[in-house]
Amino acid sequence: VQLVESGGGLAQAGGSLNLSCAASGRTFSLGAMGWYRQAPGKQRELVALISSGGGSRNYADSVKGRFTISRDNAKNTIYLQMNSLKPEDTAVYLCNAQNVLGPGYYGMDYWGKGTLVTVSS
Repeated sequence: VQLVESGGGLAQAGGSLNLSCAASGRTFSLGAMGWYRQAPGKQRELVALISSGGGSRNYADSVKGRFTISRDNAKNTIYLQMNSLKPEDTAVYLCNAQNVLGPGYYGMDYWGKGTLVTVSS
C-alpha cells in the first residue's frame, strides 16, 4: 500500500488548510486511518484517527473543535480539514493506515512521507 499526502503549505494564523491522503495498492487491507504530526525537535504525535467505516473519530485535545477528519472509502482517501490554525500547528503531517491481515491480526502500519504545514503568526 502507498499513502500519498497533499494539501500542505503556508497559512496564516486563523486560516485553514485541507489535507488529503490517497491510498493505492492493496487498499482492501486498510483498517483505521489517521493523521500524525511531527514538529522539529519534537516527538511524533497523534492528531486524529478514523475507523475503517468512518463512524468513529478521535482527536488530540490540542485540535478538538478545530480539525475534522473524514474518509471516502470509494476513493481510498482520508482528509483533514484544519481550521483556526495556530503557529503551534506547524509540523510535517503524516498519514497512517492500519494493516489488517485478518480478524484480529495486524501487520506493520503503513505510512506516507508527509506534507509540511507552516502556520505564520
